[in-house]
This record gives sequence, structure tokens and C-alpha cells, in this order.
Amino acid sequence: MARFELKLPKMGESVAEATITNWLKQVGDKIEMDEAVLEIATDKVDSEVPSEVSGILIEQLFQKDDLVQVGQTIAIIETEGGDVETTKQEVQVAVAEIEKTIETVKDAVAKPADFSKSDKFFSPLVKNIAKEEGVSVAELESILGSGKEGRVTKEDLLKYVEIRKSKAESVVESVVTQPRAQNPEPRTQAAPVSVNGGDEIIEMDRMRKLISGYMVASVQTSAHVQSFIEVDVTNIVKWREKVKVAFEKREGEKLTFTPIMMEAVAKALKDFPGMNISVDGDYIIKKKNINLGMAAALPNGNLIVPVIKNADQLNLVGMAKAVNDLGNRAKAGKLKPDDTQGGTYTVTNVGTFGSVFGTPIINQPQVGILALGAIRKVPAVIETPEGDFIGIRQKMFLSHSYDHRVVDGALGGSFVKRVAEYLEAFDVNRDF
Repeated sequence: MARFELKLPKMGESVAEATITNWLKQVGDKIEMDEAVLEIATDKVDSEVPSEVSGILIEQLFQKDDLVQVGQTIAIIETEGGDVETTKQEVQVAVAEIEKTIETVKDAVAKPADFSKSDKFFSPLVKNIAKEEGVSVAELESILGSGKEGRVTKEDLLKYVEIRKSKAESVVESVVTQPRAQNPEPRTQAAPVSVNGGDEIIEMDRMRKLISGYMVASVQTSAHVQSFIEVDVTNIVKWREKVKVAFEKREGEKLTFTPIMMEAVAKALKDFPGMNISVDGDYIIKKKNINLGMAAALPNGNLIVPVIKNADQLNLVGMAKAVNDLGNRAKAGKLKPDDTQGGTYTVTNVGTFGSVFGTPIINQPQVGILALGAIRKVPAVIETPEGDFIGIRQKMFLSHSYDHRVVDGALGGSFVKRVAEYLEAFDVNRDF
């Protein structure tokens, strides 16, 4: 008999740990290959850990609610066969990973930064400092320059390097000297709540506690301000009604309004890259990719935000497939940690619940979030060469919340106006 170590698998570039929420198999249970053994939760999503082998679970190394690091052994499974082949395969995989890491490091050290691929101008002095300090071209491009036409100066780069070093030192110091806080202390003391005999006390579930913390932290971090605009989406409603059956028949996907809205938002973000940013202290990080977060309600009432990566590169069919896939997997609890990482801007559809408009809270570390209101039939003034008259139109409100620390009213208002312009200019004769 052989002993197989079930380890916590890697779940994404930025996910280093997870909490065990439930053991689906107990000691002595038989397990089939690819069968789920336990449920885990990261700070974003819940998921299952399947077994890579068939056998008997003989040991659980962690209990429910324990925090486990990626790569740690969490259970022992007894399988038929010898240990030699398993060990040999593990060694081969480990050696391959080490060799790959070594080659990557060699390339990074030996290969100088290629500034020819950058569209920005950098002086020879700035280039030399960047090479000496190990600052990549991507990092240089993200620095907000104070020179002419926004160029990065020597002082800008040296300040960036100094801040980067100080942040690294503070992180190391905090890890070494401070115990890890499972739940950060709130910044303000909540007012006491009186409870009488008829009240029911229900503890928040894990996800609701996380959401609560995120919302409070966002309000305390960003200076929220809103802009609202009403949009005539009559053409979109007519076009969708005309093509939705053919779309589903050809593509095997339902066509909702969401991908159409997402397409307009992605276009507007390309027009206004100042909305596709994040803030790091006194620095603004300009995001290269447009990754749209899509707020989705879960069956238990909680909220999650899966991300459509490189949304500006998708046509309407691709956007519809991405929206439906993430939405369906969110409802089924099948999202992976990577599905919720890397968002640069978020859209939430408050109209799903009948709301005309809303004032959503920014999804940190982003600087903007757009709420889509309900589409309603309303009387409206229609201008024609023969004069104005009243007609029935399909309209909705767009509510744009943005971070006033870095986004002024001109940019915040212009961005949501551009989204509206794209929606109102929708071509009813377009193909899908």
C-alpha cells in the first residue's frame, strides 16, 4: 500500500492560502479519483479540492476553519501500489519546476530591458537608473511622470524606487514581528445594540463578514462621488428582441442586455483610460488590460464579482459567452479564485431587482463602478424635422460612482456620458 499526500493546490497568482470550511470525506471513507474531498474558501470564492488518486482517506491533517497555505499537505490517502513511482514523478516535477525557475532568473538577469517595445519616451539617464535598480519597462510605464508631456524624470524614478524599497521592508518587518490577524479590527467602535426577547440573533456567514469588511474599508479609503445619466435604449431593446432567438440557435447562448452594456463600457474605458486605474499611496497605476468585474448575486443573497479578462478584445458573441459562463458558475458555486482576480473596473446591474438607479460602493482597489438601472417604458419628447412630439421610449439610468481622490467630475461625468452615447448609437441593423 502507498501513502499519497493531498496538498492544497495552487489557485491563482495572488492566492496563497485558504480556509477549510468542510470535510466532505471522513477518515476511513473510500475516495475515487477526481472526487471532492473537502471544501475550502479564499477571500473571494468557495471551491472544492478533488483527489488526484483513488484510495482510502486515512488522515486529516487540518480541522474545519483552519487556515492552510498553498502547497501544504492537508490529508493522507492510502492507495494500492508502491511509493517508488509516485516519488519518482514528484521528483521529476520538482526538478522541472526548479530548472524552469533558474532559466527564468537567468533570462531576467542576462537580458536587458527592451525599451524599443514601449511607446513612451525615456531619457538615457532614466533607462540606466531603471536597469541598475531592476525596474522593468512595465513599471516605468506605470509611473506618473512630472516632466514635460508627462515624461518620467530622474526624480520621479528615484522616488518610486525609494517607496518600493520602503514598502518591501515594512512588509517583511510586519510579517516577522506581528502575528497574523484573521479578522482585522474595525477602525470605529460600533454603537451597542439592544436585544429583546422577541429578536432573533443570526451570526453572519463567512462571506457576509468578508463583504462587510470590504464595504467599510472601501468607504473609508475612497472619496465616493456619483454622476447619473438617463439613456434611451429603445434601439437595443428592439434589436435584442429581433435577434435573440437566432442568436441562441446559432451560438447556443442566451442573449441578455448585460453583454451589450459591457461592450459599451469596455469601449468607453479605452476612450478614457483614466478610469482604468488604481491608487497605491501617492502613485497612480495605469492598468494595461481592461478587465471588467461583473457583480453577481448568489443564491444565498451574498455578492461576488467574477472578472471578464481583456473585455475590450471580445466581440458581442465572446462577451455573451463570458457573461453567461461566469454568471452560471457563480450561481453553481463553481468559480475558481482566478475568476475573481485582476478586475480594473466593475459593473453592477441593480435593475435586476427593479431599482431605477443606485449608488454602488467602489470595488477596491479600483476607482469606479457603474450601476445599470432597470429598463422602463416612459413617455419622452422626440425631436424630428417636423417638430417635437411625445412618444413611448425604453429608457434606463446609469449611475457612476468614482473615487474623487483621483477622478474629478469632468472625467467621471464624461466617462458615463460616453457609455450612454455608445448605447444610444447602437446599430439596429448590426449582425451579432
